[in-house]
Amino acid sequence: MKKIYEINNLPSPCWLLEESKLRKNMEIFERIQSESGAKILLALKGYALWKSFDIIRPTLYGCCASGLHEAKLAHEEFGKEVHTYSPAFKDSDIKEVAEISHHLVFNTPNQFHKFARPALEINPSISLGLRVNPEYSQVTTEMYNPCGTYSRLGTTKANFDDSIMQLCDGLHFHALCEQDSSALEGVLKNFEDKFGELVPKLKWINFGGGHHITRVDYNVDKLIGLIKDFKSRHNGIEVYLEPGEAVGWQTGALHATVLDIVHNGIDIAILDTSAEAHMPDTILMPYRSDVRNSGLPNEKKYTYRLGGNTCLAGDTMGDYSFDEPLKIGDKIIFEDQMHYTIVKATTFNGIPLPSIAIQRMDGSINIVKEFGYSEFKNRLS
Repeated sequence: MKKIYEINNLPSPCWLLEESKLRKNMEIFERIQSESGAKILLALKGYALWKSFDIIRPTLYGCCASGLHEAKLAHEEFGKEVHTYSPAFKDSDIKEVAEISHHLVFNTPNQFHKFARPALEINPSISLGLRVNPEYSQVTTEMYNPCGTYSRLGTTKANFDDSIMQLCDGLHFHALCEQDSSALEGVLKNFEDKFGELVPKLKWINFGGGHHITRVDYNVDKLIGLIKDFKSRHNGIEVYLEPGEAVGWQTGALHATVLDIVHNGIDIAILDTSAEAHMPDTILMPYRSDVRNSGLPNEKKYTYRLGGNTCLAGDTMGDYSFDEPLKIGDKIIFEDQMHYTIVKATTFNGIPLPSIAIQRMDGSINIVKEFGYSEFKNRLS
């Protein structure tokens, strides 16, 4: 007999995707495509929960992959267009990548010259492109700035090689990170200033990712206008966007449990999850995850530092306050944890990966994946 899960009896920890919220995001993407004429791809680096592809597939045109394994996942589980880019392709991967990709984007003219003709011999219908660096970005966190100082991502105008244009169908740029369409406006201006003369020779332009399209305050109308204006300036050229985080934005949470409470100057609740292993962007970005029914430190009566269940001293999620004192066994719910967290999660320190569940439109919850010792052991040797 199939077990029926409810919020209060989920395995812990557990990522819970809400289908209704993912479908609302798809409605936004559908509007953009319909009104602008752009084609939107799912960036697997930001969201790759393939058991939910049945919800996404009817709306988006395909996936963009960052190498062979993501390309294979897109080919096997999404089944539409596969656009593959890598900072550098390996000789051993290029045959399989070319066989299953519709667009193949190289990072440098060196890579283009090395692999373009072999890729066309393997797949004569493949469309080849080059990633360029417009040398402009409003991203303030340097680790996430694809156009930052000394960036290895994309070819600058000074390093562009006109000879690739014999085989090049399109240019790709990526200069955003969690930004509004106003940031794209500046990027487009710099892209056209540096590479605009090449556009009439091309079939498509890929505006990359980092578009925070599904954020509540994102200016969708401005994005649609920018795309339409760009297409009109360039004879209706095909435009692609490839958001990842925006696909999974605000579609689900990470559910965890309090295992113990200790006191060392402050009250500390130790959870069965980990910032280091399960929410690495909270440390890398860094950012403070919202916790359901909590407040800032001392905003509510009882303040706790939430800590992970690993031996890393810095494995903490931050300080949060609650109306009632926390108890062992209480549930702690970290909001908006469906993007990047799952694809970046590790089994560091042997801590098990959270289960993955989907809450369907009728309210029923399916556990689509549970992890155990084998995932930890098998990745080590």
